[in-house]
Amino acid sequence: MPAISPAELEARLRLHLLPELGPRRLHKLLSAFPDASSALSAPAAAWRALGLPAGCAEPRRSPAIRERAALALSWLERPGHQLLMWDDPGYPALLAELPDAPPLLFVDGDPNLLERPQLAMVGSRRASGPGLDNARAFARSLAGGGFVITSGLALGIDGAAHQAALDVGGRTIAVLGTGLQQLYPRRHIGLAGRIVEGGGALVSELPLDCPPQASNFPRRNRIISGLSLGVLVVEASPSSGSLITARLAAEQGREVYAIPGSIHHPGARGCHQLIRQGAALVESVDDILQALQGWKQTTAVGQPQPGQPAHPLLDQLHAAPMTSETLAGALAQPLAQILAELTELEIEGLVACENGVWIARAG
Repeated sequence: MPAISPAELEARLRLHLLPELGPRRLHKLLSAFPDASSALSAPAAAWRALGLPAGCAEPRRSPAIRERAALALSWLERPGHQLLMWDDPGYPALLAELPDAPPLLFVDGDPNLLERPQLAMVGSRRASGPGLDNARAFARSLAGGGFVITSGLALGIDGAAHQAALDVGGRTIAVLGTGLQQLYPRRHIGLAGRIVEGGGALVSELPLDCPPQASNFPRRNRIISGLSLGVLVVEASPSSGSLITARLAAEQGREVYAIPGSIHHPGARGCHQLIRQGAALVESVDDILQALQGWKQTTAVGQPQPGQPAHPLLDQLHAAPMTSETLAGALAQPLAQILAELTELEIEGLVACENGVWIARAG
C-alpha cells in the first residue's frame, strides 16, 4: 500500500463503498482530482460535470458509509490483511492492464503472490468424478512446476484445484465474488483458511461486508483471468460461468485452454464449444507447460508398449508407495518433471494419490 495519510485512506475507502461508483467511474473520479479527499469533499456539481450519476455523490457523507469505512480500517490493522490500490507499486502488473482494473483490492494473505506467474483453473460447480480427478491432477502438477493456481473458491472444480495445489505445497489464490468477511460458499470456509495458512491469498475488490450477489461473480471472473497468464477450463456446460471467464481471458489477451470430454457428457460441451472457438485443446499438463514457459518433458510417460521397459516411476511405486519428493530423490529428477509425469500416469489410471502419497494401481 502506498504511503498515504490516514485521512486519504479513509476517503478512498468511503468512495469505494458508494454503490453506483464502479471501477471505471472511480478511476475517472480519482484521476480528475488531486486526491481522494478532494474528490470526496468536492461539490456534487463537480461530480456531475464528470458525467457521474447524480445519485453517486449523495451517500458519500452518510453515517453508514463512515461506519463501514471505519470497520475496513480496523480490518486492515490485523496481521496479514492488505489493501492494494491502483497507484500502488505492488499492484499486479497484468491486472493493471485492464481498462476496468479494480481501484482497490483487499487481500488476506501474501499480496506478493499476485505478481507471480499464475494459471487460472475454472469449471463446473457440479463436476463429475473424472472432472474433479483431472482438476486435481493438473493443479498438482502445475503448482509443483512453479505456477500459482488461481480460481474462485467455488464448489466443484475450483475447490478441487485449490486443495490439490495445497496438497503438493504449492501456492493458490482464491478470488472472491463477495467481501472477505462474507466468505462464500460457507462450505469452503475451512478451505479458505488453509489457503491463507499455506502461504496463499484470498482476494476481493468488493467491500468487506458485501454478501453474495449474482451480478458480482462475472466481475470476479475478470480478476481471475486478469491476474493469470492463461485460463484452463476443466469441465463446463455451455451455460457455465466458466465460459464467461474464458471469454474475458480471450478479450484480455490471455491464453485459453480446455480439456475435452465425452460427447455424451453435458459437462464437456462447454469445453468443446471453447475449442471450436479457438481455445487450445489440452490432453496433458505438458501442453500447458510448453506453451507458458517452454518446459519440455524429456521422459516419455504412459503405459509401456510390449517389449519396452516399464516406466521408472511405476517401477518405484510398485515397490512401495512414495511421496512425489521421495520419487524425485530416488530418480534424481526435478520435482516439476516428476509431478508432470505423475499427472500423465494418473490421467491414464496407472497411479493414484492418497493423502499425499502416490501408489501404483493394478493394471
